[in-house]
Amino acid sequence: MRRALIVAAVVALVLVVLVGLMWAIQRSLIYVPMGGEPPPAAEVVEGAEDVRLHTEDGLELGGWFVPPRGSDRETAVLVTNGNAGNRESRAPLARSLAANGFSVLLFDYRGYGGNPGSPDEKGLAADARAAADHLAGRGFEAERTVYFGESLGAAVAANLAAERPPAALFLRSPFTSLADMGRVHYPVFPVRLLLKDEFPVTELVAGIDRPTTVVAGGADMIVPPEQSHEVAGASANLFEEIVLSGAGHNDVETIHGPEVVAAVTRLTDHAL
Repeated sequence: MRRALIVAAVVALVLVVLVGLMWAIQRSLIYVPMGGEPPPAAEVVEGAEDVRLHTEDGLELGGWFVPPRGSDRETAVLVTNGNAGNRESRAPLARSLAANGFSVLLFDYRGYGGNPGSPDEKGLAADARAAADHLAGRGFEAERTVYFGESLGAAVAANLAAERPPAALFLRSPFTSLADMGRVHYPVFPVRLLLKDEFPVTELVAGIDRPTTVVAGGADMIVPPEQSHEVAGASANLFEEIVLSGAGHNDVETIHGPEVVAAVTRLTDHAL
């Protein structure tokens, strides 16, 4: 009996230590910035311009403004990134959208792409507002802007849409909430109790009465397509739900393939 009690005490201590460690390092698991500032915009996307965004809490963030090519739709796409990489990895998306007549704003969150600060839910929301402010200064008010959020950025876009309703909302590989994602990837931990950030996407989209498209990769191993389907089902104004059969979370088809760009165009034509 004494030996059993000692073993139980050791196991309990290990679990407490592991839970404490997960609580302490959770944001380093959620936010995965790519180090270093991207190159000048024009070196990556022809005609693109380097811009600086100013947040309400005093940070300056780097971004790229990509003007349209060909017929100008007089509509902007504000891209809110997923949890990894930086704006340079979204350059192919910007090129494709610009070729279809959209103006595009790419930017990096705090702590990403050489920017100051550390990312968290509140900070990313402020960063998205700064991006929207920049577009408004160029004449693209929210009603002339499509919010394009990918993965974690879908949560950021949904939050911005709840605050400043856009022309339309495009969510690529959205999860239902950060707690739901945590249960998928860390099933042995009491994730909901540990999380500092929430990102309640389904709750947000249920209150957004703007045309919304949801795209999921049918073979997504990071965000289960079932969660994206649930987000679509919760949308107050679902225009289209698209499942890219066989596509993973970071496959070209899911990130910036022709089906994705065509879906943005259909959504915009419907909304405007």
